[in-house]
Amino acid sequence: MKYISTRGNHEKTDAAEVIRTGMVPVGGLFVPEAYPEFSEREIKAMAAKTYQEIAVLVMEKFLTDYSRDELERATALAYSEENFPADEPVPLAKLGDHTFLLELWHGPTAAFKDMALQLMPHLLTGAIKKIDLDREIVILVATSGDTGKAALEGFKDIPGIKIIVFYPAQGVSNIQERQMITTGGANTYVVAVNGNFDDCQTAVKSVFADRDFNMLLNQKSYQFSSANSINWGRLLPQIIYYFAAYTNLLRNEEIEYGEKVNIVVPTGNFGNILAAYYAYKMGLPVNKFICASNENKVLADFFNTGIYDIKREFKRTISPSMDILISSNFERLLFDMSGCDGRKIKKWYEEDLKEKGSFELDSETYKRIKELFTGDYALEDELYQEISDIYADYNYLLDPHTAVGVNVYRKYYEKTADNTRTIIASTASPYKFPEAVLKAIDKNADKYDEYEMIRRINQITGLEIHRALKDLEKKEIRHMNRCEAGQIREEIMALLKI
Repeated sequence: MKYISTRGNHEKTDAAEVIRTGMVPVGGLFVPEAYPEFSEREIKAMAAKTYQEIAVLVMEKFLTDYSRDELERATALAYSEENFPADEPVPLAKLGDHTFLLELWHGPTAAFKDMALQLMPHLLTGAIKKIDLDREIVILVATSGDTGKAALEGFKDIPGIKIIVFYPAQGVSNIQERQMITTGGANTYVVAVNGNFDDCQTAVKSVFADRDFNMLLNQKSYQFSSANSINWGRLLPQIIYYFAAYTNLLRNEEIEYGEKVNIVVPTGNFGNILAAYYAYKMGLPVNKFICASNENKVLADFFNTGIYDIKREFKRTISPSMDILISSNFERLLFDMSGCDGRKIKKWYEEDLKEKGSFELDSETYKRIKELFTGDYALEDELYQEISDIYADYNYLLDPHTAVGVNVYRKYYEKTADNTRTIIASTASPYKFPEAVLKAIDKNADKYDEYEMIRRINQITGLEIHRALKDLEKKEIRHMNRCEAGQIREEIMALLKI
């Protein structure tokens, strides 16, 4: 399997090199040149397999320069019982007759990013060995909250790799920040950036595209890579859990094979729902993809208009991991839906978006997207109500991001009465966002600090506190760096002692 650029500006590349590089050096994202399909027999057979076995089946279709033995070792390490102590890595919780929550947060950091970032380090170290790289890899991460800690945990103390995480100061929850700045490891660095997530993401992307700066790093025996979902090695593992969810429904006789499902994903950067779309291209029976946004509703507006417009106010919400205006993975969907036309992508992103802050799709591309995708958004007050209602009705506690997905699905169902079995991605433990959750179920929430809120939620609900969040306030703060968005290059040089 070879990989090509969404902007038609790079030669075909092997998977190991794509994972090592992260993104196309001159702009654009790597995508597979083709999407292999599973047969009906193969998908049915997955119902009898473990998560690790399904992972190998999916990955070997794309990572043809890795051996099956390498992939089996990587998945065994990533999805071990120590990392995912639940009965299965991604359990399904049933709400009502036709709705299921895909719990993606049972990993080490209580967020869905663990599903990819426990596996990706093994893929990256494998890639380094394959090309016999004599430079140290520097992972650059821009995070809106969850990716940062998950990446830090995944790459912590991995030989030959350093990781630098940039997050928006005041743009993540206190819990998310505390998780990051208390991370151990001799190779981890965490930096608060004065600005929002888009400022962090844009600055990090500009570093990847800066040839002179990259040459300087190479001279000092360093090589950049990314752990954001712009890296195919981060996106690929996310495809796995949609096959696991579907075959879970098969195994439990909730559906018959061939029966289509809806997939709802609360998303800001579009990677998690894009992975579901790639599973569909590989043969997963899907009726509709429902893209759920918070009040930073660039994606919801796009699906309703065909216009991608980032010229708007950036809002800080109770679902901070979705506080994003520039959805970097969206480019991959547009490339596929436009018939793999790199010229269109280049015009939309390098001309229209850069110069005008927006672009409008041609009618044919937009029509293809609308056949499969729909989008909507949830307001802040609706999220508090959704958390309260679901807890009252089902004794089930949602985090505010999953609540976005549930609320948008509720609106979709009210409009369509579509009884298709529906999988909603549950992206974080409710304990990761205790302030929003407690306010939804306890009118006296304001009298507690954030750590007391965790304990109060446990008292009210009896839900076990996620191991990553127990006694978090007692952990030593190890990272106190801070910079402006325009100083990220200088910060990198200082941390690497260049």
